[in-house]
Amino acid sequence: MKLLLVQCAALGFPLTQQHPMLSSQTGLVFQPLEPVFPAVTCTASATMRTAAPPASHGIICNGRYDRAACKVEFWLQSSRLCRGERIWQHNPNCRNAMIFHQQNLGEDADITLSPAPVHKHHGGMIQACQTKPPSLEQRLNDHIGRKFDLMNYWGPLANAKSSDWIVQATIDIMQHDAPDLLMTYIPHLDYILQKEGPEPSPKLEKEVVLFTQFIHRLLDAARVHGYEAVVWGDYAITSTPRPIYINRALKDAGLFKVRTVEGGRTYPNLYESRVVAVADHQVAHIYVQDPTALEPARQLVSKLPGVDSVFTRKEAGIDAPEAGEIIATAARDAWFTYRWWDARREAPDYATHIDIHSKIGFDPCELFSGFPPLVTTSMEPERVRGSHGRTNTPTAFAVTDGLASLRSATSLLQLSSQIKALI
Repeated sequence: MKLLLVQCAALGFPLTQQHPMLSSQTGLVFQPLEPVFPAVTCTASATMRTAAPPASHGIICNGRYDRAACKVEFWLQSSRLCRGERIWQHNPNCRNAMIFHQQNLGEDADITLSPAPVHKHHGGMIQACQTKPPSLEQRLNDHIGRKFDLMNYWGPLANAKSSDWIVQATIDIMQHDAPDLLMTYIPHLDYILQKEGPEPSPKLEKEVVLFTQFIHRLLDAARVHGYEAVVWGDYAITSTPRPIYINRALKDAGLFKVRTVEGGRTYPNLYESRVVAVADHQVAHIYVQDPTALEPARQLVSKLPGVDSVFTRKEAGIDAPEAGEIIATAARDAWFTYRWWDARREAPDYATHIDIHSKIGFDPCELFSGFPPLVTTSMEPERVRGSHGRTNTPTAFAVTDGLASLRSATSLLQLSSQIKALI
């Protein structure tokens, strides 16, 4: 049996019920699925590929805090960050491919494809992907007629063209390489839901129509090339008009330190900070570098408006060395911003740009243009209307008829374990 696994950003179960075309036009019956905690992209992807919880595989959010280097980085791509046996490794005869999954570079897979632009020394960027085998990139560019454009994948110009390119690449790999296991990704629903929220609207309807067409194309190709398919969502987005300024609160309490440079801009001083919060949507990992600051930090964060729960990592079920000493979860209508500054003039230079490697947290404001437009991104967290990370809103999954046994799954962890048993 050949398997196609389609990870769909922000495909929550409520969305599938609000838009019946998702079932009527694809023939799929969507079911609720309990997401893994935290319900974010990298954690969900790692759980699917390992059939293990975050405490085991170590991908506890979309970012990583290196305690020794005192450095936060998001969206790192090394597969070595993810621990544990992969769901295909028990079958030495399984030929597998991973397309646009996070942390897939260097993966023990026959085929990998990940965006990997080259940032030039004096500015500018060379659009490129990194593929295994190396010849795959040029083959796909020739077949699709264009390179993958990172501007369509994230930022103010992010749109469904990213999903269209990935769908075409996936179909090409099904046709020409025929791996036994093909894991791919459809990103574009995430953009409109973070920008506009999950409430029904003409803009959301348009993106759902496009998503439905993409799924239909993938399922048609799967039938032609002998694949059974699993379409699964990694998280559900809820309406979140309230940003929580967690690092600002820690700074005001003297626990988080900054340095001020010429012109008044401030930058994190993680070397001397007693506490730092790595903000990731509705979850914040709080790293306590001074043990005496643990209880003061816990009490401070628990009293912040919009914070729902504050646990130690053991209490949260993520007792892994990568996790923060404290893990905070936002209320259903709130999310954590990484920002620590009060006045705009105190913001670091990268605050108004797409810079996923400098910011100490995920920044959905990068989806909005600032002023001047398209040159800068927004610095207004209040514009963000949707977020995710909590697990009390189910995500969704559906399978083709040849995988009917998987319909008994009720959680992402259970679904990945059952898929592993089929490989």
